[in-house]
Parts: sequence; C-alpha cells; structure tokens
Amino acid sequence: MKAYESDKIRNVALLGHGGQGKTTLAEAMLFNAKVIDRMGKVQDGTTVSDYDPEEINRHISIGLSLLPFEYNEHKINMLDTPGFFDFAGQMREGISAADSAVIVISAVSGVDVGTKKAFELCNRNGVAKMVFINSCDRENANYKDVVLALQQQYGNFVTAIQLPIMRDKDFAGFVDLVANKAYEFDKDIGLKEIPIPSDMVNECSVYREKIIDVAAESDDNLMEKYFDGQELTLEEIIAGLRIGYCSGRICPVSCGSAVENKAVIKLMENIIFYSPSPLDRGDRMFVMGDEPVNVKCDSNGPLALRVFKSIADPFIGKLSFVKVKSGTLKNGMSIINTRTEKSEKLSNISTIRGKKTIPVDALCAGDLGVIAKLAGTKTGDMLCDASMPLKQAGIDMPHPCIDMAVYAVKQGDEEKIASGLAKLAEEDLTLSINKNIETNETILTGIGEVQLEVAIKKLKDKYNVEAELRAPQIAYRETIRKSASAEGKYKKQSGGHGQYGHCIIEFEPNEGKGFEFVDEIVGGVVPKQFIPAVEKGLKECMNSGVLAGYPVVDVKCTLKDGSYHSVDSSEMAFKSAARLAFKKACETANPVLLEPIYKFEIFVPNEYMGDVMGELNKRRGRILGMNPYEDIQKLEAEVPLYEMFKYATDLRSMTQGQGYFKMWFERYEQCPANVAENIIAKSSKKGDSEE
Repeated sequence: MKAYESDKIRNVALLGHGGQGKTTLAEAMLFNAKVIDRMGKVQDGTTVSDYDPEEINRHISIGLSLLPFEYNEHKINMLDTPGFFDFAGQMREGISAADSAVIVISAVSGVDVGTKKAFELCNRNGVAKMVFINSCDRENANYKDVVLALQQQYGNFVTAIQLPIMRDKDFAGFVDLVANKAYEFDKDIGLKEIPIPSDMVNECSVYREKIIDVAAESDDNLMEKYFDGQELTLEEIIAGLRIGYCSGRICPVSCGSAVENKAVIKLMENIIFYSPSPLDRGDRMFVMGDEPVNVKCDSNGPLALRVFKSIADPFIGKLSFVKVKSGTLKNGMSIINTRTEKSEKLSNISTIRGKKTIPVDALCAGDLGVIAKLAGTKTGDMLCDASMPLKQAGIDMPHPCIDMAVYAVKQGDEEKIASGLAKLAEEDLTLSINKNIETNETILTGIGEVQLEVAIKKLKDKYNVEAELRAPQIAYRETIRKSASAEGKYKKQSGGHGQYGHCIIEFEPNEGKGFEFVDEIVGGVVPKQFIPAVEKGLKECMNSGVLAGYPVVDVKCTLKDGSYHSVDSSEMAFKSAARLAFKKACETANPVLLEPIYKFEIFVPNEYMGDVMGELNKRRGRILGMNPYEDIQKLEAEVPLYEMFKYATDLRSMTQGQGYFKMWFERYEQCPANVAENIIAKSSKKGDSEE
C-alpha cells in the first residue's frame, strides 16, 4: 500500500451498541473498495475483522480491528470496535486513534445504551461524530423516529442529511438532502438518480432548510450571506457542514443497510467529504520534560508515534499498533521509548487489515500502522525521535470491577498460566493479574464475566494451557470480644533430656491496634531468654484462629506468670506453651469472625436509583450518601465483600448496561452470626476434604 499524505487520510472509529451491524458495515466498505471479492457474514465467522476463534464462536467482536482501505484517492483507516460492554477497553483504544467516528444505530431498536456511551466517549475525546442508521430494509424499521429520538436526546445539532425512500415497506432508495437529489438502488448500475418522489417533496424541503440553517451557523461569512437572504451554493453548504462537523457542532445522520450494502458507498463518500483529516484536528498537546508542548501533525517534523493497541502473538511476537503524530515513519529508523528511555531500531513496519499484514513504504503523519517485535513497548507508550522526547497521558480505561480466581486444570501449569495471562493483559489493559498472598490464589480482574471467560479460552487457544475460573476466597479475620486468661504447660519426658515450658497469659481485645505483647514477669519465674520465644509462639498462633483458621487480629497478650526447669526448659518448649495458652484462651474469649467491608462508588442514572438502593440493602449494604455526577448520580455505600461477588453483572442487568462502580477496601467488621456460621461450616468441610 502506498504512502498517503495527511490530508488524504481519514481515521474513523465504528462505535455503537453490540449487534447493530458495525462489523457488517465494515465488511460492506471493504467490498465496495474492492479489497474483498465477497462480503463475509458474522454468523458464518467469515468477516475480515472478526478473525479470533472466540469472535467466530460467539458471533461478537471482542478486539479492536484495524481495516485500512483506499477509496477515491483517499486512505480510510476504519477501526471496528466491540459493542459488548465487557470489551469497552478496546473501544477506548480505538477512539484514542480516531479523528472521527461513525455511530451505528439500528432503525428497528433505535437509541440504546451503546449509543449513549458512544456519544459520551466522542464528546469526552473531542472526536467528530456522524450517525449511520442501519437496517432500514428490515421490517418495523423507522428512520425518522430514530432521528427524532436522537434530537430529543442531544438537540438539533443532530441533522438528517438523507431520507430513505420506502416503497411497499421496501427500502428502495434515498434522498440526498444536501444535494437535493434522489437515488434508487439498481442491481445493475448501483445507484440510479430519479426525481424526488412527489409525496416526499415538502418533507424534504423542511429537512433541507434545517441543513442550510446549521451549515450557515458554522461559518460567519455563510451566516452573513444567509441573513442577507442570499441562497447558499451546494459547495458552501458542504463547506459549512464540514466546518460544523469537524468542530463537533453538527452530527450528520444518514441511512442505509449494511447487510444489503445499500447506501454504504454514499456513507464512504460522506466520510471523505465531511470527516476531518489528521491535519484538521489541530495541534496536539504533549509533555516534554515538565513543560506542555503543542505538536503539529507535520510529515516533515521529528518522528513521534503513540502506541494505541498491542497484540501478543505466540508465533510472530508482539505487534504494536501506532498512530504517527509527527514525522514520517520508515523502516530502519531509530527511536526512543520515552517511558523506558531505551532506544529501538524500527523494522517490519506495515499496516494490518484484520489479521493480514500489508507492507508499506512509509506512514506519514496522522496515519495508522503496525510495528513488530517491540518487546519492551506497551499500549500508551510514546516512541519519538531523540530530539523530541514527548510523553502523553495514558489511555483512559474503564475501571475493572470483577475478580475471579484462576486454577490450573493440570498440576504444574501454574507458571504457564501466569505467563499467558500476563501477555493477554498487555493486549487488554482492563485485564489484570495478581497473586493474593493470603489465599495463595491467582486473581484475574476485569470488567465482566464474559471478558474473563474469553481470556481463559484464549489461554488454551494461544498458549495451549488449560485453566478454570472459580469464586475467589475472601480473606476473613478472627478476633476476641472479651478477656480471658489461660495456662499453657508443655512438658515432655522421653528418657534423658526433656522439654518443659510453662506460662500464664492474659488475652484482651485490642481493637484497631493489632497484636500487642506485654511482659509483666517479676522475680524471674520465666527467664528473660525465653520471653521472646513466648512472643514468637503467640505470633505464629495468630496466623490461624480457632473458628475457621483465619488470621487473628487486634489482641493484647500479657505474660503474667510461669515457671521453668533449669535443665529441660528451651525456646521451643516455651513457644509450645504459648500456643497451648492461646488455644485455651480463644475458646473462652468469645472468638468472632471479621469480614472485609468495601467502600463502593456506584454511578447510575436517576431512574434506576431505587432498584440499586434496594439491591444494596438486600446485600447488607449501608448507604452513605448520593450526589449528582455529570448527568447521572453517584451513590456511596459500604458493603461486605462477601455479598458483592458478581455484582458487576447484576448492576449491568439492573441498569441496562448503564451502571458502573469503583470499589476499595475500607476496614474489617464483625460478621453477623448466621453468615459466620455458614463460613465456618464451609471451612470445616474444606479442612475435612484436605485431610
């Protein structure tokens, strides 16, 4: 593929709710650009972008796909993003590399949660957006109702630039409201120009007047001409729309059918006409040293790249997807990773379409491509010429909120699993893996259950190692609620030298102060050299309580009395005596189980607040407060971790995918008796099975 100058490049992300036809739309564009001979189908697993085995099996997009193609002397880098919420991180990576977005909406289902998330993401990232209302050929499709719903939600900056022509419920063509021309679909020639249907003339006139209004508002000169009563030319209308679109003041809406490949070519032309090139985005803000700097999108400037996605392939190594921010990327160039401050020589530069790599001579400023085998480079890194070591804030990712424990199916595969999951976490920044030292479990954290299940399946497909997911163990604690004194005497005689240790210890609750040891021995009844052994024995006992074997916390231990033998006493004997005293005392000191309490910040729309609060009450949660947050509500609560397993899935179900939360450990509190009994019973069964 040849190198394209910045003004001829369009970087476009396909966004929207899952199942709206984004992948099929991308397939239609590739077909129209003569990149593929026939359109694949998501259901058959034959599309260019959904090539991963799990995407084929599940019939959904899981990863971000780069799909470059050439059309009308332009290069369009299409970024097909997943619509399923578990893979929202991939959508964030896509939007970070895009200059504009096409939000795909079904003409049947209309505006949904994925639509709202796409609009929010574009607004947050300053990305221009247009809407493609898909499936206009389906029964119960209603293009105008969807346009009206968008305008009610987002205002009149949402502007229809096409109207579908329906004949006997058949999607027969469309009216281009900008050019004021009508076209019907013809099997032989594609689009055939026809007169605007007589029953649509008045309606089209009303819609077109709105287009002229918003186009004129985008430019002072056009506004002046418009108010003077002069008619705007077609070129001026297109120029006004483009200015408004690039600035985010206009969101054009068009119609079509991806499955039938109807009006998709017109969408491709609209992308070229209206969408901003990398040059139109203006200077980008970076940091060099401690100073903020503006960097122009200039192919003749110093080289600066941003890695927006990484793939770890077991056969060809790591692939780093990059956007050229400045300069021109060519093979053989040397750059510096400004995070690691290490130099790397670039080779194997290409672009990629789905899973097929395509050699390129060069990538100019604003273009997207792939660099192979940058082992130390991660998503979000900047790769720059030594003369301009730039840094930029990392890609804003959704907060992971679900944990699962990972267990090897075959004993001995633990290291392979950890290595494979670490590589998968490099591909998906919303995945993380860590070792829980207390429970000795490997914990995989992500956004949703499906995401974690896919990761485990990829382990097998990519790295040939099998693992399974289980509910993670909770790190409980034990403590005492009243004082008790106990005697521990360890005496052992088996001929010859024996063992003797004797101590009397008082145990008291020590809430919030941890373990505390006090020596009150007088008169040398326990020699000084053995007192550290008593303390050490008590500390070892604190690792396993009498109720369920969990660590004991917040206990004050006072050594009151004891005795010793001049020959048989030893450190080991006094450690054993301390253990005996600990066990006796805990049984009479009202031992209780403590559970971890987590602080939750839950973000939900107003209409779901009642359901969410009711659900938290069922989970033994305490509501702390509620505050407005942007256009939704932030609910603060404290809830036992025991009650919140898989809450991410339940919250998503309650709020139709709109709710999300953040959580962190707050403190430990005493378990209610019924909950403690259940936990202790499970612990006893586990101990029996292990024996």
